[in-house]
Amino acid sequence: MAVTTRLTWMQEKKLQNYLGEKQFSLLYKASVRAISAKDLLQTCYNQGPTITVIYSFDRILGAYIQENYHENKPVRITLLVLEGTEISRCEIGPRLPHCFYCSWYDRNKISNFLIDLSEKTVKMSLGTIKELKLPENQKISFQECEVFRCEDLLDTRKMKGVTELRESLLSAIRTYKPYRDLVHQVRILLLGPTGAGKSSFFNSVKSVFRGCVTHQVLVGSGTTGTSEQYRTYSVKAENDGSPLPFMLCDSMGLSEEGGLCMDDIHHILKGHVPDRYQFDCMKPITQTNSNYIKFPLLKDRIHCVAFVFDANSIENLSNEMVTKIRRARRETIKCGVVPLVLLTCVDSMDLIRRGDIIDIYRCTPVKLKMEAVHRELGFALSDIFVVCNYTSEWALDPIKDVLNLSALRQLLWVADDFLEDLPPEEIDN
Repeated sequence: MAVTTRLTWMQEKKLQNYLGEKQFSLLYKASVRAISAKDLLQTCYNQGPTITVIYSFDRILGAYIQENYHENKPVRITLLVLEGTEISRCEIGPRLPHCFYCSWYDRNKISNFLIDLSEKTVKMSLGTIKELKLPENQKISFQECEVFRCEDLLDTRKMKGVTELRESLLSAIRTYKPYRDLVHQVRILLLGPTGAGKSSFFNSVKSVFRGCVTHQVLVGSGTTGTSEQYRTYSVKAENDGSPLPFMLCDSMGLSEEGGLCMDDIHHILKGHVPDRYQFDCMKPITQTNSNYIKFPLLKDRIHCVAFVFDANSIENLSNEMVTKIRRARRETIKCGVVPLVLLTCVDSMDLIRRGDIIDIYRCTPVKLKMEAVHRELGFALSDIFVVCNYTSEWALDPIKDVLNLSALRQLLWVADDFLEDLPPEEIDN
């Protein structure tokens, strides 16, 4: 059975971020090892920086050693106290590592900081207690002791893997061909509330293939957003300028007041709405409109729909907005298209750092946001994907690119499913 830490995700992230975006690997856990300072030290020698975590009843104490250490090397320790969301600290040492453990040190000698594993207590001087803002009790009982190796969350090895994955995804998308070549480019419609990040997602995708950050589509966050036209955007390959095998279709945002007319969604999905059509939030397009496409071809239709939501706003959607989104989802399914979700702005959530994006689906706050989308809006958890848009950056980030390209690849696969499932009478001859 795997040995796991007692730290909650929130506690672990607080400590990791405080120490400079570190990753923890559990080396020692007192409850499953011999309660011996010698065993603890021998396990931790030459492991690089470590943090010893002491679980008291109402707080967590940490002893961080920033350098690699061994038996005969004096070290300085950064003591930390995590209480709720606040962290206090003080510096002690230098001392030999074994001097912090009572089994190899005089228990009765006054010390700045001393861990007694056999008695499960921590002893500190009054000066240390005051610096850490603790109650004036020189002996603190604890329930568990763990030691972690501390590594950079983004080391050279990981970044190499990210870069290789990015190139693999780019190659897969460049060489992608729609199912049975039924169309030259699949059309992906972006729907969602105003300001959720639909236009930013297109800019982010185009930036990856262009090789630099671009802001072709104007981005805004007003009550009606900036996308008041229906736009179909091609993305071109960087090397020869040829269009890639997909188009991203941007629409007016959904809004409680104004926004995309709900009846327009059916016409967009069926291919009746032309590029640059000016939306009217009060009435949908009709056959009397001069630009209305009366007999759309398969290439004019929408082959995949991505609902775009700001992760920070999911719990704040009004009842009216939830009703509109559910209605749009039903219309999408009615037209034979499987709707997916793109969850934006997770990188701006509390405690989420750049290094977390590599393994974003394991982050507890992101899981909770995905569950909220599932619970409130009815989308399957397996249909929700996280993306990180370029908003203020002017340099590409391979970590963001991997997340966005992975989501795009899923959209292309769903478009293929739509094309494969078409009845013969709906396929252009």
